[in-house]
Amino acid sequence: MSAIAVNGISKNFGEIQAVKPMSFSVKEGELFGLIGPDGAGKTTLIKILVTVLKPDSGFATIDHHDVVKDYHYIRNIIGYMPGKFALYQDLSIEENMKFFADVFGTKLEDNLELMGDIYKQIEPFKKRRAGQLSGGMKQKLALCCALIHRPKILILDEPTTGVDAVSRKEFWNMLQHIRTQGISILVSTPYMDEAAKCDRIALMQDGSIIALDTPQAIRDSFTYPIFGIRGANNYHLIEKMKSFPHLRSIYPSGEFAHLVMNQEITLQEIEDFAAKSGEKLIESKLIKADIEDCFIEMMQHG
Repeated sequence: MSAIAVNGISKNFGEIQAVKPMSFSVKEGELFGLIGPDGAGKTTLIKILVTVLKPDSGFATIDHHDVVKDYHYIRNIIGYMPGKFALYQDLSIEENMKFFADVFGTKLEDNLELMGDIYKQIEPFKKRRAGQLSGGMKQKLALCCALIHRPKILILDEPTTGVDAVSRKEFWNMLQHIRTQGISILVSTPYMDEAAKCDRIALMQDGSIIALDTPQAIRDSFTYPIFGIRGANNYHLIEKMKSFPHLRSIYPSGEFAHLVMNQEITLQEIEDFAAKSGEKLIESKLIKADIEDCFIEMMQHG
C-alpha cells in the first residue's frame, strides 16, 4: 500500500519548468528521501503534496486522497515541516506547541510519547521564545509541532539545512524513532550523505528524477574503478590529472579528489603519472562509490 502516490506531476512557473512530469510512490511506514541540490525541484514538489500549490498536470494522492480535491482531509493527516522556520518567533516553545495542538483539536500531553526524546531535549527551555533558540533547537521545536496531532504521514523539506553536524545526526535518529511508530516519512535534503539513512531515495536534478532505488542499489550500479587521491594542493593535482589516460572524471570530494577511470588501473600507475606531472601524492586508495559519486556520474554521463 502507498502512503503517497505521484503520477505524472509537473509544475511550471512561466517558462521555468520547476517539476517535469514524474511518478513515484512512498510505501506505508517507509522513510523516503528526495535527494538533490538547490533548484532540483524538491520544494516545489513538496508544496504540491502538502496542498500549497496545484500541479499543472498529473495527480497525486496522500493516504489515497487527491491532493487537490481532498486538501481539507490531507492537511489534517499530514505533519509538515517547511524548509524555512515558520513558527511564531515571539511565542515560547510551550506557547507554539499549545497553539498547534489547539489548531488540530488535541492536547500537548496526548502525544508526548510519540515525540519521545525530541520533546525531552527542549522541555527545559519551554518558556524561551522561539526566536531566541539555536538552529538545532528550532529544528526540534518545528518537528514537535509537526507531530503534535500524531499525523499519518510526515513531510519534511530540507529539515537539516543550516544546522551543525551533531544536530543533523540527532535529527535523523529522531526520524528513525518516529518511523517505528507507524508514520510514513518523506524528507528532502541536499546532503548526499543523508541518503544512506533512507529506505529508498529519488535523486533529483533540474526538475526530474534521475534515479530511484534503495541507496545500496544505486551505489552498486556504479561499475567504474574509483580512487581517492590527495596531494599537497588538490586543485593543482586535479588539473594535472585531467590528462591521465582513460580518465572518466575527476572532482574534489572533501580532503580528497575522486578519480574515476574507464578501465582497471593500479595505484602505482596513478602515483607514477602524478610524479611525472610534478605532483606527489600524500595518499591514494581504491574506494567504493558513495551516493555523491553516483549523482555526479549520472549528471556528467547520463
